Amino acid sequence: MMKINRLEAHDRLLHLKKDQAHVITQGAEDCLKKNSLCLELQARSPYVYIFGHPRLHDNGRDTRMIWQGRLTKPNAQTNSYLFRAKSYGDILEVCWFLPPRETWGQFKKGNVTESTDVLWSIHQFENNREKLEQPFEDDLPYERVKEILQDIDRERDQDRRIKKLYPKQDSSEAYQAYDS
Repeated sequence: MMKINRLEAHDRLLHLKKDQAHVITQGAEDCLKKNSLCLELQARSPYVYIFGHPRLHDNGRDTRMIWQGRLTKPNAQTNSYLFRAKSYGDILEVCWFLPPRETWGQFKKGNVTESTDVLWSIHQFENNREKLEQPFEDDLPYERVKEILQDIDRERDQDRRIKKLYPKQDSSEAYQAYDS
């Protein structure tokens, strides 16, 4: 029979929780501050959603987190995280933490891995999904979101054309040549 040192186990659990929270927060912050699409969205909108979900690598074994900036709330799905941030801000508001369904029991009240944010998210997902997916009051109307995305797409197309025409110049020189 193996004896478990409760203090050591508790310390390891705290470290694991802190590490997982750091990985999730860092991924969302990197998306907010480094992802080119997310930065372009922030330049045109007072807010941005940060949607995270794990996906399998092509090798079929390993998973990686995909972080996407969005202007609209996606449909809630298990094994996903959603945050909302004011553009160019550094405070992330949690919309949901929905772990894989098979792990939901681990987060129940009284368990060592209890999480009020996860429990709230699961409860909303199961009992009030429409409200969970509901846009914020100050979300942009769909037509404005569509205009912003089309504008970004046009700019990216223009950038690709310029780089194709002037591959050896930096972008500012290429734009000057393109505009003249």
